[in-house]
Amino acid sequence: MIKAIKIEVFGRVQMVGFRWFTRRIAKQLNIKGNVKNTVKGSVKIIAEGEDEQLNLFIGQIVKGPPSSNVTNIIKDEDIIIKNFTTFDIIG
Repeated sequence: MIKAIKIEVFGRVQMVGFRWFTRRIAKQLNIKGNVKNTVKGSVKIIAEGEDEQLNLFIGQIVKGPPSSNVTNIIKDEDIIIKNFTTFDIIG
Protein backbone atom coordinates (compact mmCIF):
# COMPACT_ATOMS: atom_id res chain seq x y z
CA MET A 1 0.00 0.00 0.00
CA ILE A 2 1.30 3.42 -0.96
CA LYS A 3 1.68 6.01 1.78
CA ALA A 4 3.00 9.55 1.91
CA ILE A 5 5.32 11.27 4.36
CA LYS A 6 6.74 14.75 4.78
CA ILE A 7 10.24 15.02 6.22
CA GLU A 8 12.13 18.12 7.28
CA VAL A 9 15.87 17.57 7.66
CA PHE A 10 18.05 19.82 9.83
CA GLY A 11 21.81 20.26 10.19
CA ARG A 12 24.42 20.88 7.50
CA VAL A 13 22.11 19.90 4.64
CA GLN A 14 22.43 22.78 2.18
CA MET A 15 25.36 23.35 -0.18
CA VAL A 16 26.50 19.74 0.35
CA GLY A 17 24.61 17.89 -2.43
CA PHE A 18 21.81 16.78 -0.12
CA ARG A 19 18.98 17.27 -2.62
CA TRP A 20 20.85 15.35 -5.33
CA PHE A 21 21.63 12.58 -2.82
CA THR A 22 17.95 12.45 -1.83
CA ARG A 23 16.85 12.24 -5.45
CA ARG A 24 19.31 9.41 -6.21
CA ILE A 25 18.16 7.37 -3.20
CA ALA A 26 14.49 8.00 -4.07
CA LYS A 27 15.02 6.73 -7.61
CA GLN A 28 16.83 3.62 -6.33
CA LEU A 29 13.92 2.82 -4.01
CA ASN A 30 11.12 3.80 -6.40
CA ILE A 31 10.03 6.69 -4.17
CA LYS A 32 8.07 9.50 -5.81
CA GLY A 33 7.75 13.11 -4.62
CA ASN A 34 10.07 16.09 -4.32
CA VAL A 35 12.80 17.77 -2.30
CA LYS A 36 13.61 21.44 -1.75
CA ASN A 37 15.76 23.75 0.34
CA THR A 38 14.01 26.06 2.79
CA VAL A 39 14.93 29.64 3.64
CA LYS A 40 15.70 28.60 7.22
CA GLY A 41 18.46 26.21 6.10
CA SER A 42 16.63 22.89 6.31
CA VAL A 43 15.54 20.54 3.51
CA LYS A 44 11.90 19.50 3.03
CA ILE A 45 10.99 16.20 1.39
CA ILE A 46 7.62 14.85 0.28
CA ALA A 47 7.90 11.12 -0.37
CA GLU A 48 5.37 8.55 -1.56
CA GLY A 49 5.98 4.83 -1.75
CA GLU A 50 5.57 1.45 -0.16
CA ASP A 51 6.10 1.33 3.60
CA GLU A 52 9.25 -0.82 3.42
CA GLN A 53 10.87 1.44 0.79
CA LEU A 54 9.98 4.56 2.78
CA ASN A 55 11.65 3.11 5.87
CA LEU A 56 14.81 2.36 3.86
CA PHE A 57 14.63 5.87 2.37
CA ILE A 58 14.41 7.50 5.81
CA GLY A 59 17.35 5.41 6.99
CA GLN A 60 19.48 6.82 4.16
CA ILE A 61 18.21 10.38 4.64
CA VAL A 62 19.26 10.31 8.31
CA LYS A 63 22.80 9.39 7.20
CA GLY A 64 22.91 11.90 4.32
CA PRO A 65 25.78 12.28 1.88
CA PRO A 66 29.34 12.26 3.30
CA SER A 67 29.65 16.07 3.30
CA SER A 68 26.45 16.60 5.29
CA ASN A 69 25.70 16.42 8.99
CA VAL A 70 22.08 15.62 9.80
CA THR A 71 21.26 16.69 13.34
CA ASN A 72 17.49 16.12 13.39
CA ILE A 73 14.51 15.15 11.26
CA ILE A 74 10.83 15.83 11.74
CA LYS A 75 8.56 13.29 10.06
CA ASP A 76 4.86 13.88 9.38
CA GLU A 77 2.85 10.88 8.18
CA ASP A 78 -0.48 12.69 8.22
CA ILE A 79 -0.42 14.04 4.67
CA ILE A 80 -2.53 13.41 1.58
CA ILE A 81 -1.18 11.18 -1.19
CA LYS A 82 -0.77 13.22 -4.37
CA ASN A 83 0.26 10.33 -6.66
CA PHE A 84 3.54 11.82 -7.86
CA THR A 85 4.97 10.12 -10.95
CA THR A 86 8.60 11.23 -10.48
CA PHE A 87 10.94 12.46 -7.76
CA ASP A 88 12.09 16.01 -8.45
CA ILE A 89 14.29 18.72 -7.00
CA ILE A 90 11.96 21.73 -6.90
CA GLY A 91 13.92 24.38 -5.08
